[in-house]
Amino acid sequence: MIRIIFPLIVSIATLVSSAATAQGVTLAEDAPDSYTVVRGDTLWGISGRFLQQPWRWPEVWRLNRDQIRNPHLIYPGQIIHLDRSGPWLSIGRRIGQDKLVPQVYEEALGSEIPSIPLQAIAPFLTRPLVVDQARIDGAATIVATETSRVYMATGDTIFGKNVREDADVWQIFRPAKPLRDPVTNEVIAYEADYLGSARVSERSDPVTLEIVDAVEEIGVGDLMLPSEQPSVFSFVPHAPAEAIEGRIAGIYRGVVETGRHHVVTLNVGERDGLERGHVLALYRNRGVAEYKGEEGKETFQLPEKRYGLAFVFRTFDRVAYALIMESDGPVSVNDVVRKP
Repeated sequence: MIRIIFPLIVSIATLVSSAATAQGVTLAEDAPDSYTVVRGDTLWGISGRFLQQPWRWPEVWRLNRDQIRNPHLIYPGQIIHLDRSGPWLSIGRRIGQDKLVPQVYEEALGSEIPSIPLQAIAPFLTRPLVVDQARIDGAATIVATETSRVYMATGDTIFGKNVREDADVWQIFRPAKPLRDPVTNEVIAYEADYLGSARVSERSDPVTLEIVDAVEEIGVGDLMLPSEQPSVFSFVPHAPAEAIEGRIAGIYRGVVETGRHHVVTLNVGERDGLERGHVLALYRNRGVAEYKGEEGKETFQLPEKRYGLAFVFRTFDRVAYALIMESDGPVSVNDVVRKP
């Protein structure tokens, strides 16, 4: 893919009036004047090189609301320049003192840097590991096996109903542990056991499929969802425009506590205004303390402690996945998340 880059001043974002300023944005103590993007970088990591608050990324690129919701594509080899008067960030190359020239260079499709480490979130982008009731209701179902065996494996034939015409590869799962809202105790989703995948071999009634891989035993009654290809994940780190508050509803595989670069499930989703790229602050409830003095026993509700940041990378109607980006202690179920 060939791109023509008009460097330095031409930002990925739309240029706006230079009279605007990124008010309140604090640069990192050792923020460089420029940085050359390399493979392995993330938007979050690059933002942290320049800013103390990575979620202020849209302001220093002068992105409008529509642009924030789209991928922000930056590639290895590009140079990011810092203009400290804004502060502003832009992409380009400087030739000599102040001479700007367009450049032509090649970029491999799919080589854009991601928002956050893909190795930490890849299974959650492509596999139904947490599913809400709407996805369960719309799922296809295995209704029979060719040999009438109880469980099937790779290479075996299965038959399914409600298999849509627009998908040939399907992921097989089994709803397992209910995921409850920590506040209301209502079931908001189900943690799923991922079993494998199957490919349509004949559009019969029921549809015939061949199991192409199986990580666990597959049987009649198991559910299927269309296989999802991971899309470009270069969404801009940004704070929600409106106040959002939720809780950590679960940590995959039933773990009680986790830490940095691990995935958590939140009890808020699209209906609450949550979107990909949102950054939320993590708060820990310190609990209640009792003090016994001369005047008797007193009870104090201790203030919350803000201890980290989470990056929302996938949203559904009532739940969302977030990756813990910063934490100075264990991350626990029922901890609070809100707009930073």
